[in-house]
Amino acid sequence: MKNYYEVLGVLKNATDDEIKKAYRKSALKYHPDRNKAKDATEKFKEISHAYEILSDTKKRQAYDQGENDAVNEKRSQQRQDPQRQSPFSYSDFTDPNDIFEQFFGGGSPFSNRQSGQTRQTYTLTLDFDEAVHGIEKTVIIDGKQKNIKIPAGVDSGTKIRYGNYDIVMEVTPNPLFRRKDADIFTEEKITFKQAVLGDTITIRTIDNPIKIKVPAGTQPETTIRLSGRGAPRLKGSGKGDMYVKIIVTIPQKITKEQEEILNKF
Repeated sequence: MKNYYEVLGVLKNATDDEIKKAYRKSALKYHPDRNKAKDATEKFKEISHAYEILSDTKKRQAYDQGENDAVNEKRSQQRQDPQRQSPFSYSDFTDPNDIFEQFFGGGSPFSNRQSGQTRQTYTLTLDFDEAVHGIEKTVIIDGKQKNIKIPAGVDSGTKIRYGNYDIVMEVTPNPLFRRKDADIFTEEKITFKQAVLGDTITIRTIDNPIKIKVPAGTQPETTIRLSGRGAPRLKGSGKGDMYVKIIVTIPQKITKEQEEILNKF
């Protein structure tokens, strides 16, 4: 089996973003629609296989742990007994063109290899978290179980080409977050005292809660921008931003002492 890190030209400790960038560069270079060299098709397949393994956390861990022989044995067993397949099996590599088109958000940037064929549409419903972080979904198409890798950053209306199908994403709304492209919008309530004096508060993000500083004198509906805390960009690399609108809660009743203090302003 090939050294997948060498195939993509990355180090073994490469980040997901570095792997994504390496695949993008190599896949565009060796795609058969662009590169007519004799070995381009085979090279494109190797690149696709490498990306399929290294972009999937579980498959990458298995590969890094030296389980290549076990993977090959499992593939052989599954060919003999299809019922043993699971949603995360290594049964067969995905069609390199499908990987390529999924990566570019549903289509090739310079070709339309399915032109002339009747394409059917399949709607796939995702929750907000699945759309933002990506997931591998098991669906039934033409009576057969298919495992489709949904890239991080899809949104409602995103199309992914899968064989002769257009898989259209439908993302259910989230009560905490609103999304526009790769940017995420939310609201956070603070007290009148926090707005006047400033404070450090914990807010929710699409990943983990984080602490941010609210400056003294923060006005109602002030928006704080958190760079790189948004959703992954489907095309390209990096993430969008997160915008937190500060909602200042005003007490309906105050004490006489509090009133006197406020009147001194």
